[in-house]
Amino acid sequence: MERPTPGHRPQAGGTAGTVPGGRVEGDVMAGVMAGYDGHRGWVYYLAVAPGHRGAGHGRRLMAEVETRLAARGYAKLNLQVRAGNAEVLAFYRALGYVQDEVVSLGRRLIPDRE
Repeated sequence: MERPTPGHRPQAGGTAGTVPGGRVEGDVMAGVMAGYDGHRGWVYYLAVAPGHRGAGHGRRLMAEVETRLAARGYAKLNLQVRAGNAEVLAFYRALGYVQDEVVSLGRRLIPDRE
């Protein structure tokens, strides 16, 4: 990801990358995928294996994403959480994330498998 310069208008379809979270005995214990869409940073996925939750891995990964995006001059980071996922909403709120006053719309292009 390149750092924008004053007056720079990034192209849509920016880059995405992963921040490795570590492995234990060859198994991935945590990881995050984040990127920049030309307007703001996004966290697409953050995952911590159940046996490793509560140890600060998610917080450290989010801090690393924020640091990397801020260093490139990206002023805002967005993410989406399903409305009923209270545990994850509480996690992000504890990190200082707040609900934006927007409506997220989507349309399935390929039907879900049953």
